[in-house]
Amino acid sequence: MRANFSRRKNIVRWVIAAVIVADLALAALNWQIARTPHAPEGELQSLELQRKMMIGDVARGDQIRANLPGIDQQCDRFFQDQFRPAGVGYSGLIADLGSIAGKAGLKADATTFAQHKPDEHGVVELDIGESVEGSYPSIVAFLNGLENSHGFYILDGLSLASSHEGALRLSLRLRTFFRS
Repeated sequence: MRANFSRRKNIVRWVIAAVIVADLALAALNWQIARTPHAPEGELQSLELQRKMMIGDVARGDQIRANLPGIDQQCDRFFQDQFRPAGVGYSGLIADLGSIAGKAGLKADATTFAQHKPDEHGVVELDIGESVEGSYPSIVAFLNGLENSHGFYILDGLSLASSHEGALRLSLRLRTFFRS
């Protein structure tokens, strides 16, 4: 009987110890949960942030919509001012490039053109190949003149090579556009 009583006493001790360990584990878990923000509060903060971002997006969209007429006018003015009419475009290009080369003190050797089909807005893209020859300062002046020209040119590539008698040869690949 004594052994039976001692055994029951040990079982009760182990059960009490297990309950205390489980209680401590649950207390630690409860403390950890209390430290982290609750899901509904975190979700509410996230939704509030999304709402503020959407309000900002709508305001920017409204501002863009209000500015569209002015932007359309600027685009039309750029189209009229910068793109030569297709009918007189080639002669204007040759005169412009020749003038820039002449002011820089360069000799223009060859100019080639490759015209693309007009797009849906009536803009015709034109590839230009230009070769000039002269001194290094003249080439720098030519590139500066091209950059400051009233014509609209996109420089796609250039190569520089030595020529006869110490002169340099500059070959350019440009693009411009005509309006039809």
